[in-house]
Amino acid sequence: MRNDFMKLKEEFNAKHSVVRIPGLDPPWKIAVLVSWKDHCLVDLLHFWQQGKVPVQISCVISNHVREENTSVIRFLTRHKIPYHFIPATKKNKHEEEILQLISQTDFLVLAHYMQILSPEFLKTYGRDIINIHHGLLPSFKGANPYKQAYEAGVKLIGATSHFVTEELDDGPIIEQMIERVSHRDSLESFAMKSQYLEKACLVKAIKYYCDLRILHHGQRKTIVFD
Repeated sequence: MRNDFMKLKEEFNAKHSVVRIPGLDPPWKIAVLVSWKDHCLVDLLHFWQQGKVPVQISCVISNHVREENTSVIRFLTRHKIPYHFIPATKKNKHEEEILQLISQTDFLVLAHYMQILSPEFLKTYGRDIINIHHGLLPSFKGANPYKQAYEAGVKLIGATSHFVTEELDDGPIIEQMIERVSHRDSLESFAMKSQYLEKACLVKAIKYYCDLRILHHGQRKTIVFD
């Protein structure tokens, strides 16, 4: 069997991973980075609570303050998941502090973290980072993809989960989900429909990753066994 896997590795230029056995091996240890929108984080926490995502959440890190009486903070406190507020400005994103907190994780999840991680951060961390983009890549990269899609008059909107690379919103795509829109939709309904897709798309990508269903294929592609 090992020889068969090695042949596949060479054929697809894939990374060589250690085989994990779901249910027997320890869960993947992750950290979650999030900004001010909670929808992707909340959905991930609910799936984790139900045992549907085989991860151990070591901490949640945000560049926005959340009050102690919010539902997210109450949930994290109840489940003893540390929450760290680390401010980010254009001059200082405090990446060294983040790296210290995530040093023991297996991979990192960006659940609507609206900051660009530096090449130095990516190199130092050295492990996979999964991001959710609120647009159908490769279209509508960068900021305000809802508005970009709305102004372009598209008939399909979507969400994309992908690996993070130095190029903004250009990493290998893991999963995409779409929904039809029309001239009847407003910018607000575009955002509402997209946020529903984002939640599901991120969780699905994490589950694929934990189940070892993803192979890197070259620099820009993945093979996903769904």
